Amino acid sequence: MLKIKIGIIGGAGYTAGELIRVLVFHPNVEIVFVHSTSNAGNLVSDVHNSLFGETDLVFTSDISFDKVDVLFLCSAHGDSRKFMIEHQVPKHIKIIDLSTDYRAKSSDHNFVYGLPELNMSDIKNATRIANPGCFATAIQLALLPLAAGKYLTNEIHINAITGSTGAGVKPSETSHFSWRNNNISVYKPFEHQHLHEIKQSLTQLQPDFDKAVNFIPVRGNFTRGIFVTAYVECDLSLDEARKLYADFYADSAFTFVATKNPDLKQVVNTNKALVYLEKHGNKLFIISMIDNLLKGASGQAVQNMNIMFGLDEKAGLNLKAVGF
Repeated sequence: MLKIKIGIIGGAGYTAGELIRVLVFHPNVEIVFVHSTSNAGNLVSDVHNSLFGETDLVFTSDISFDKVDVLFLCSAHGDSRKFMIEHQVPKHIKIIDLSTDYRAKSSDHNFVYGLPELNMSDIKNATRIANPGCFATAIQLALLPLAAGKYLTNEIHINAITGSTGAGVKPSETSHFSWRNNNISVYKPFEHQHLHEIKQSLTQLQPDFDKAVNFIPVRGNFTRGIFVTAYVECDLSLDEARKLYADFYADSAFTFVATKNPDLKQVVNTNKALVYLEKHGNKLFIISMIDNLLKGASGQAVQNMNIMFGLDEKAGLNLKAVGF
């Protein structure tokens, strides 16, 4: 069986570690190189120690374009554009960028926004994918069916809490253990960088939507996962709303409409998204949850790769939730 040849740029961070963890067990791929100038010559498992015994890959400072079919860009935000400017990537190589750099639609690039529940047909034919943000993925999955049905007629109110891995591997004042443990805090209220891509997707389905999206991001005291609670004024009954969501996600490989109030551990360590609905008066209450490192980053990137290459969408992604 022919295998897709993989190159990974920026291999030392959390998203790269999760990407490698998924890909080393993917039946249809071979990782050709993992690029990291600061770790060149070191074993990948020395940095991503959960991979000890699973791979003997070594970080390299070389980039072998002639040996790969797809590149995953896992570097810091802003570095993907620099990479694309500084390197002439052959046109036959597909690119999946996990940074924010190409998520905004623009005439200056040909990256497709890679949310399969929204842009499946475009992803199938794409050569360049901008992988969605973690908060953005969870929030969009909570709201897309309403936008598709043109039911977003009022302001949207969202609170979402994320695990510490969403802040990246490099320690900072608000991500190191002694500060984060047994603690909680709000950051970037109403101004989070993912708001642009959320609004972009909502207006793709409901062009006249012009109401405020009130988003309060929260730093959680756990390592991984995103838990979104949102509410909107909506005239649909609960049964009508459940049918709307079930129909919208009927063909989705990973997004499911729960009938019982779910908890975060049901999605941690998986590429699944769970969405749950309640009706309170004229308000539709929505819970949406994902693993920020998988469906919110590396798992969704592999899902996009599978779609681009005509593979089973779930290939390499049959992962079990931690449960307890």
